[in-house]
Amino acid sequence: QVQLAESGGGSVQPGGSLRLSCAASGSIFGITVWGWYRQAPGKQRELVASIINGGSANYADSVKGRFTISRDSAKNMVYLQMNSLKPEDTAVYYCKLSGMVSLMFREYWGQGTLVTVSS
Repeated sequence: QVQLAESGGGSVQPGGSLRLSCAASGSIFGITVWGWYRQAPGKQRELVASIINGGSANYADSVKGRFTISRDSAKNMVYLQMNSLKPEDTAVYYCKLSGMVSLMFREYWGQGTLVTVSS
């Protein structure tokens, strides 16, 4: 079983920055994709950014050039650096890990951390 714990959310003014962190514990052998999703009030959860073991990253068009996903494999951490934040970035942000674990595809979600961008 994998447990995820996000941190780093909070309130920030437009144009500001935040850095989200996600700590993974448990057996992560087989996990290949580390990602961040978000869900705004009244909207569906959407992919923000993901990174594959080996370093290939993918971003939603709405955050390209502003957000950066990174991993620290030694610490089993994944980060989301968010710059030039906009009010439309307001959402609960979730960390998600996925991969083949014990010959089965598995997904693990964190509990979420709230990001509020407002003046």
